[in-house]
Amino acid sequence: MPVTRDDVVKVLRTINLADGGNLVARDMVRALDVDSSGAVRFVIEAESPDMARSMEPVRRAAEAAVAGLEGVSSVSVVLTAHGPAARPAPAGPPPDLKIGKHPSPRQQAGPAAIPGVDRVIAVGSGKAGVGKSTVSANLAVALARQGRRVGLLDADIYGPSQPRMMGTHRRPSSPDGKTIEPLRAHGVTFMSIGLMLKEAEAVIWRGPMLMGALQQMMEQVAWGDLDVLVIDLPPGTGDVQLTLGQRYRTTGALVVSTPQDVALLDARRAIDMFGRLNVPVLGLIENMSTYICPNCGHEAHLFGHGGVAAEAGKLGVPFLGELPLELETRVAGDEGRPIALGDGPAAESYAAIASRLIAENKA
Repeated sequence: MPVTRDDVVKVLRTINLADGGNLVARDMVRALDVDSSGAVRFVIEAESPDMARSMEPVRRAAEAAVAGLEGVSSVSVVLTAHGPAARPAPAGPPPDLKIGKHPSPRQQAGPAAIPGVDRVIAVGSGKAGVGKSTVSANLAVALARQGRRVGLLDADIYGPSQPRMMGTHRRPSSPDGKTIEPLRAHGVTFMSIGLMLKEAEAVIWRGPMLMGALQQMMEQVAWGDLDVLVIDLPPGTGDVQLTLGQRYRTTGALVVSTPQDVALLDARRAIDMFGRLNVPVLGLIENMSTYICPNCGHEAHLFGHGGVAAEAGKLGVPFLGELPLELETRVAGDEGRPIALGDGPAAESYAAIASRLIAENKA
């Protein structure tokens, strides 16, 4: 029987603390994730660095208790602390800017524009694994190939993939310790939290740190003059999406989904979220729509077909097109040369979506 999030929370309530209460009652459990394979990950956030130093036995007890649950295949528990002491600034020239501080207060009420950026398009999905980041990178490249000045912001903080897809891993510089100089690849100006980390380094942050990171990348990156900034959002409906919709003037959102019913369920949640944030849904995109066998030419629909178009019609939002499932798209992304740079069915599909957005004055 698969383990659930509720199962994990229940067992964590049994882990008592020396000064009273348990991990759940004291609100110390953060970033709890239980995936379909039974892998469980969470963070124990102590109330102070001093408290954290004494809690290693608690961390081990929590790890052992969760590992004993039926259906758990692995457990990863990280111990951290709220409000670590600030490190003194080193002498000498300004250091490379670090990302991940709490957001600063805003003077302006309501969503603000990003200086120099005409339009902001958020690319979202209700669930992971539907190709949202691939769509973001290729759409940015397709728009640039059609003469637009394009920026690409990888706001998928926990799973940044744009450095790999854009083929650039150089760490951005900061001439004054405040301004971030973005990178440029394939005609696109881009920035990702992944450029500030080692490739396998995990991001283990609380919500305020996520919000602060987005604020830094929106406001402190020297984007220059752009016709459109494409934002690759994390999957789901969390802190990053909420911060974007409330703080920044967003032209609209594209929702990516595969045709299968389980993906469409989550896509509806994403659409509902954008509606609540007053962000117009510019259209739906059906990814992994059709597979053509390279040997015999047989057409197959591995995830179904037409479900996203039907859903768009039902909701009264534009359907922007279908994207094929093909080996070349995966290989191009892994090699850092998005498929939209070339020719072929996938490149043509991205070009058509870009042309439509430009014609409708949305990009």
